[in-house]
Amino acid sequence: MSSGHFQVVTNADQKQGHEVAARFEQMRSAFGQLLMRSHVNMPEPVEIIALRTEEDYSAVAPARSGPLLSEAFFIPGEDRYYFVLNLSKNESWRAVSYDFAKMLLNYNYPPVQTWFDEGFAQYFSSLRLGRSVEIGGEPNSPADHAHPFIPLLSAQPWSGTAPLSASANQPVDVTSSAESWLVMHYLINQNKLEQTGAYFDLVENQKLPPEQAIQQAYGITAAQFDQAVKSYYQSLVPLLQTPALAGKNSVPRPPGQAPSVAADDEIGSSVQELPEAVGEALVAEMAVRLPEHRSQAVSQLNSIISQPGLENSVAHRAMVLAHLQNGEAADATQELAKAAQLDSKDPWLHFYSAWIKFREAQASGKEFEGLANMMQDLRAVLDWNPEFAEADNMLGLARVEGGGLNSAMQSMRAAMQLSPRNEQYQLNMAKIYLAAKQWNAAEATLKRLLSSADTKIAQGARQQLDALPALQKYGVAPQPKAAAQPAAASASSVPSGKTPPAAPAPAQPPAAAASDELSVEEQAVPQIDRRTVQYAKGRLLSVDCSQGPVAIVTFSTGAKTMKLRTENYKALTLIDADQFSCNWANRAASVNYKAGGKSDGDLVSLELH
Repeated sequence: MSSGHFQVVTNADQKQGHEVAARFEQMRSAFGQLLMRSHVNMPEPVEIIALRTEEDYSAVAPARSGPLLSEAFFIPGEDRYYFVLNLSKNESWRAVSYDFAKMLLNYNYPPVQTWFDEGFAQYFSSLRLGRSVEIGGEPNSPADHAHPFIPLLSAQPWSGTAPLSASANQPVDVTSSAESWLVMHYLINQNKLEQTGAYFDLVENQKLPPEQAIQQAYGITAAQFDQAVKSYYQSLVPLLQTPALAGKNSVPRPPGQAPSVAADDEIGSSVQELPEAVGEALVAEMAVRLPEHRSQAVSQLNSIISQPGLENSVAHRAMVLAHLQNGEAADATQELAKAAQLDSKDPWLHFYSAWIKFREAQASGKEFEGLANMMQDLRAVLDWNPEFAEADNMLGLARVEGGGLNSAMQSMRAAMQLSPRNEQYQLNMAKIYLAAKQWNAAEATLKRLLSSADTKIAQGARQQLDALPALQKYGVAPQPKAAAQPAAASASSVPSGKTPPAAPAPAQPPAAAASDELSVEEQAVPQIDRRTVQYAKGRLLSVDCSQGPVAIVTFSTGAKTMKLRTENYKALTLIDADQFSCNWANRAASVNYKAGGKSDGDLVSLELH
């Protein structure tokens, strides 16, 4: 079952499948209206698995306890998000509405203090859909099930300005969650979200104290804001406790503020009947992401793969992730090839092919292998899903290595616009600025990242800032005189489900050996080849392997003849050829290459026609 923005895999009937798709489309629409967004970014694919019976659901549900886990659960990931529903429970989608809101906030609202996200997600989790839209009652979230907010707030003193005055990354507990929910309730229903955006600009960018920012943004003092929230709470409690509203979980909202979503029968969806083995493989592809179910899922996938009548590309594709979780990159690549033989048009195969190369390069600190093929795969992914932020991120870094700095910036900007809170993308953009010698832009980005709550991001920014003076002066970052650093961990040491961090930068020299006191030779390290990858179509005239493994390819295009070199012809990326031949002559061909002069260059890839 597919709708405009979601895919639903279900063993229930068509009516139930359509209802699930409709609910998620309606939630997406309600989110956009509440935050006044005409377009809602979804830069990572979302897949929904809706299981008909309690038995089906229990077989894949997480082992963790919790009142909502009996109804639905959410799995975040670097490649896609999963929402898994138990259709034997009524309105099971509501159990993940909190997670759904948090997910969309990451892609559709700038980074702000934690109270905003928590308050909005709690407010959103009270959403009810059906013949009418109801929102504003007690939340349907994990915190609410343990400690309902109204009794909690009524039993203890609290402040309406407490969330706004909290530190930017203060951990959320039940009390602060309740206060955040109430403040958000007030802001939404009193039409103050626009002023709240101004408040965040004053606090986050202009660094004003919260009390002063409240005064400027809302036009009242902090004490008056506190009293306004408390007065609002006093008017809210009777509405929530009115017997007539019991069970409806909603409160009256001012005209024009209630989200208006399309009815179920106005939401389009299409149905594709799946073979049972494919459906099982899709569920197992989700289950391999859960440690407690991984072994069982792998066994099921192997059983499907081993039977010729049941074998399918999805099962092999799911095994790619299972192998990557175990650090088995070679096995993952083999599974990709088997999947491609069964369904070469699956865009996920292009993504995982590029992802494997990306992970290996990040773990080793070396250049991407098969750069041309990697970029080709990523372009195919973006043709399928133009809003896939991680594909833009990988393509941006690949283009830096290929020498296309302007196109690298375009790709990374696209990733950052789709995922404005992803600080790794911002750090990657700083690296591109450095490669392009845009020192001011790089410095400004790195200084912002110094305050990141993610210590790896902050450390990475600090290392690059410390290296910046030498990089500007010599064109290379300072390196120590000590022996080479130990090799970075291979992909096999990467924890399951995590993308390995970039190899750590070598330690900086001590102050007594400042970078400007080191010779250029001492500082020299292998640098990224920033030459632009060029394309040419013509004829391969001859191959000279007399200096093997170096090979010189004589190639003509139009009136131009070039000598193109590869350091190791056995490692050269080939298209439509199984292996390199030193006997090739007078063959129609295309090349990707980096120019080294008027009539020579270095081969990146070779395609025979």
